[in-house]
Parts: sequence; structure tokens; C-alpha cells
Amino acid sequence: MARTKQYNETEVVEKAMNLFWKNGYETTSMQMLEKEMGINKFSIYSSFGNKHGLFLESLKLYKAKVSNVLDKLKKGNNGIEDIKQFFYDSVNSSFKSDKNKGCFLTNTYNEFSEKEDECIQKQMNSFMDNLKAIIIEKLEMDTSKNEETITKQANYLLLAKHGLAAASRVNTKEEIEDYIEMVFKNL
Repeated sequence: MARTKQYNETEVVEKAMNLFWKNGYETTSMQMLEKEMGINKFSIYSSFGNKHGLFLESLKLYKAKVSNVLDKLKKGNNGIEDIKQFFYDSVNSSFKSDKNKGCFLTNTYNEFSEKEDECIQKQMNSFMDNLKAIIIEKLEMDTSKNEETITKQANYLLLAKHGLAAASRVNTKEEIEDYIEMVFKNL
């Protein structure tokens, strides 16, 4: 007979997510995960298969947590102003905790950019493609822009978002806000 879990799976995944977010995938050991999650290796392997499976669950949880910010962007009717607000919303969530700075997805994207991990690459590409599509949709609200300009501005904003996420790990909130203002001044 299977044993019942003595822990809340969402809670332990959130603890793992925070640890991966702070340290990255490679630096986070199974011992660190055991300690942070408050469960043993057997339970981790039983529930998630391995460290990689737990990491994938952490990414899913993070994406679910940021979905409200993306939904707000998608539902907005103010074009470029919606994108700018999305940048500010992203920064505000980055500075809520002293432990976790930057964007967990961007951190992961940077860590795995040269690794051949198909599962993680697929999740990263899916998220980035979705974000770019939303940005393009907002830019298209300005009917004076042609398709080439919209594509170039979407690429610029996507790269600016990556830079913003990376910078929020080390720069002050005021410096980040100055960066956002300059990004949108240059559009």
C-alpha cells in the first residue's frame, strides 16, 4: 500500500523554486533541497523523479505565479503603455523579496542558454514566444507603424526585458526605473 504524503506538494515546490531562483540549477544540491523543503531525498525522488523533474515543476509554478502579470498585459488596451506597465510590474515583483532578485525564467534562460536540455529549452522558448506575441499585439495598436518597425521594436523590447530582469539582481529600484523610462523614450 502506498504511503500518503506528509507534506503539501505545492508548498515544497515553492520552497524548491525559491532555492533554484536564488542559487541556480547547477549550484543547488539535493542536500540543499532536502533541507529547504523539509523532506528527504526519497520523497523528492518519489514525487518528482529527480532534481530535474523538481526543477521543471518549479518553472511551472513560477509561470503560474507570473501569469497574472502577463494576463494584465494581454488584456490592456493602451498599446505601448501596457508594455511599459508590464516592465514596471515585473520590477515591482522582483523587489518584493531580498532573497530572490531578477526573473526566475530569465535566470534559467541565461543558465541553460548553452546546455542541451530540450525540456527546459522548450519551456523557455514557449514563454518567450508568447511574450513576444503579446508585445507585437500591443505595438500593432499603433497603426502608423509598419510590420518591419513592429518586429524590430518587439525584438528590442524583448531584449530590454531580459536586460531588465538581469539588472534587477544587482541594481537599485531607482536605477531600474530610470532604465525603463529610457527604453520607452527611445521607441
